[in-house]
Amino acid sequence: MRTYFMLLNALVLLLPASVLAEDKPSEIRISYPSVGVGGRPVAHTTAVATAHLKGWLEEEFKPDGIKISWSFLRGAGPAVNELFANGLVDFSHLGDLPSVIGRASGLNYRMVAGTSVRGNVYVAVPSDSNVKVVGDLRGKRVAVQKGTSTHLAGSKILEKFGLSEKDVKIVNMDVVNAQLALITHDIDAAIGTTDYLRLRDQGAARIVYATAGDPITTSNGSIVASQSFLDKYPTTATRVLKVFVRAAQWLAETNPTQVFQLWTKSGTTFASFREDWKGDDVKYRTSPLLDSYLASRYKAQISEAKRFNLIKSTFSYEEWAEPKFLERALKELGLESYWQPRGPDGKPSQPDTRRAASLQPKAATPEGG
Repeated sequence: MRTYFMLLNALVLLLPASVLAEDKPSEIRISYPSVGVGGRPVAHTTAVATAHLKGWLEEEFKPDGIKISWSFLRGAGPAVNELFANGLVDFSHLGDLPSVIGRASGLNYRMVAGTSVRGNVYVAVPSDSNVKVVGDLRGKRVAVQKGTSTHLAGSKILEKFGLSEKDVKIVNMDVVNAQLALITHDIDAAIGTTDYLRLRDQGAARIVYATAGDPITTSNGSIVASQSFLDKYPTTATRVLKVFVRAAQWLAETNPTQVFQLWTKSGTTFASFREDWKGDDVKYRTSPLLDSYLASRYKAQISEAKRFNLIKSTFSYEEWAEPKFLERALKELGLESYWQPRGPDGKPSQPDTRRAASLQPKAATPEGG
């Protein structure tokens, strides 16, 4: 028996490295639930969008001959879920409601990292509208893209002013069409994100409500990954997350002016970003941690989605979230203590380690930033 194991070990040592190593995919497919102004394949706000703008995934996997394919989807979160349902995507940034809907409907993807918290939502009306507050929208036509994070936020905003979707005429529209409809007065209001700040600055709209960082009505985002990809290519999955973590680090350490200028490639204006992020810490809002705060917000969104009849049944957040790939990425980059975990109330749950971290050698960030 001993001789058998000695021979077996000898044979293993003789095997080529390519046999012993994990297989690598020929392509990594990444989707994003939005498009830039004019339909351009560019986004903003998250580490995923920033990594795309910088070309860092392409740099990471070029030596391996692995192709990086991006899909920017005007159909937003529902379109991302359709890709996952058909096995056509491996990773995606995804807002809270569409990911909750996807998981509740049986899509086999896992939440592997955070990308954003407290994303602001705005209610816009035509500039000459007589609507002053959200409560004035009773009986009027309100555009929102159903199945997106702004849909759930919009339901909560209406409720805050004593309205429900039954009290208004909901029109299911993507952002591009909703902006045009607002200008032509084919709708009376639209619920969305920074796109409407640009429309206001052009004189075509007024903002009658902004969430302004309210954790109840703002939206959240995460990175989801196909379970099949995670199972088949765990090392590659960790490398993908390392790129996104490094992008989040770049966002945390770069002057916001430079960050906003980069994001304007999406067509959204610098002034819109400056207003939307006023008073916010970029490092805080773009933390990749699956901490207690993100968990509490997603648990609340799962419950709220059920209450608003947007999903038929709830599920366990703990069984959905898969932190091990992020933990490996943070460890390999030496960034385990770089972001402060946030408690359920959103406040840091441990002393600030920023100064201590600044005294240590920093992990290399991607060039070009």
